[in-house]
Amino acid sequence: MTTKQAIQTIQKTFDINAIFARRVFFLADKTNLLDDSARIIAEKPKPFVKWVGGKRQLLKQFRKMNLYPPENFDPKNSRYFEPFVGGGAVFFDLLPEEGFLSDLNRELVITYNVIKNDLEKLITSLKKHRTDKKYFLKIRAQNLNKLSDVTVASRFIFLNRTCFNGMYRVNSNGGFNVPFGKYSNPLICDEDNLRKVSKALQNIDIKHQDYKEVFKKAKKGDFIYFDPPYYPVSKTAFFTSYTVESFLDKEQTELRDTFVKLHKRGCFVMLSNSDTPFINNIYSGIKGVKINKVQGGRAINSKGLGRGKITEVLITNY
Repeated sequence: MTTKQAIQTIQKTFDINAIFARRVFFLADKTNLLDDSARIIAEKPKPFVKWVGGKRQLLKQFRKMNLYPPENFDPKNSRYFEPFVGGGAVFFDLLPEEGFLSDLNRELVITYNVIKNDLEKLITSLKKHRTDKKYFLKIRAQNLNKLSDVTVASRFIFLNRTCFNGMYRVNSNGGFNVPFGKYSNPLICDEDNLRKVSKALQNIDIKHQDYKEVFKKAKKGDFIYFDPPYYPVSKTAFFTSYTVESFLDKEQTELRDTFVKLHKRGCFVMLSNSDTPFINNIYSGIKGVKINKVQGGRAINSKGLGRGKITEVLITNY
């Protein structure tokens, strides 16, 4: 069996993407390939926060539609960029050995970097949290500018695990304003997964920066995934704001322009967004760019019945 055949066998046997299957192959004991591959896959980290718009449930659909990852992307000689990383579902699915993650959410980026560089202090801090409403409101009211990075990260994870539906929403002043979630026994410190996440982040560059910075680093053959704040499907559809900055017509058009520049450079580019006339219009008619329709799910709604299926677009240039 050739290396390519072995990687394909791992990919099909365990229903994983080709990039991660390649990594598993090179780590596995070749004398007991499938059993050792199963062991490695079982140790794979998962996103450490719940995130509105996260892609974990859609990734299998992307693969079945042959939309992800790009077939000709070479993880050995090229790099992965995710400039709206959020919960990092795509990153944790691919698990590239090297890559660039960024976001405009300062607390989120601090948390990624603390997990990467100062995990033991973070775990110690997370284990000290309580889960009553009074304590929650006290932590929520803290002034971020007076906290250490470890405390910012601990607070971020605590609020994510104990707030209503795991939402992240800020007011016009940038203050977290999601109410208490009333969970019976939330897992605030998932120590085992945090250790796996920390290991996965060791060769990853994580920055607090605008998505446009990716254009300065990306080269031909690199893979870039954009998962921006979605364009609203109606005036009342979106009630969450992840940063103080808005992301509407002007911002979406500027992102389209960056997409096109990367496309012309020879990068592999993938972008998720809502299936609206505006988004379909600004990406239509671009040579080599495809607008694919996928079935998404409403991850956040005040009523469970409201979490139905919606159509999203996955825009690719490959």
